[in-house]
Amino acid sequence: MKRGTGIVLAATTLLALTGCDAAKDKAGEIVSSATAAVASAAQEKMNEVKDGVNATGDVRAGDTRADGDRTVAEITATNPKDKNADYTILVNFRDGEGNLLDSVVLNIDAVPPGKSKTGTARSNRTLSGETKAEVAQALRH
Repeated sequence: MKRGTGIVLAATTLLALTGCDAAKDKAGEIVSSATAAVASAAQEKMNEVKDGVNATGDVRAGDTRADGDRTVAEITATNPKDKNADYTILVNFRDGEGNLLDSVVLNIDAVPPGKSKTGTARSNRTLSGETKAEVAQALRH
């Protein structure tokens, strides 16, 4: 191989790799933007709840698992009050590094006094890698 050919090949490889990185960065920006939009829409749903009181302590998220092409987690609401309560819960799905992947709103209705009831939070899209569900906000109403 001539010296000039090696330099051209190295430069072409560097350009190709740089192009891939740029495409990967752009794809990451698009996903990040879409995730932010979903999180914003979920928060708007939470803001629509009238007369809700903070009940994050009443709610816990279970482990995540795959269900078809989506990620799901069982969410449990335990009602400490003396009458039935409805819960509206904002669930965030995060990756192993804590980055936000998706947000969903789940309703668990008619939880009896002193009892628990579960619902399933289901991601809006396919999530890959290690994921964890967290209760970002819960309102009892």
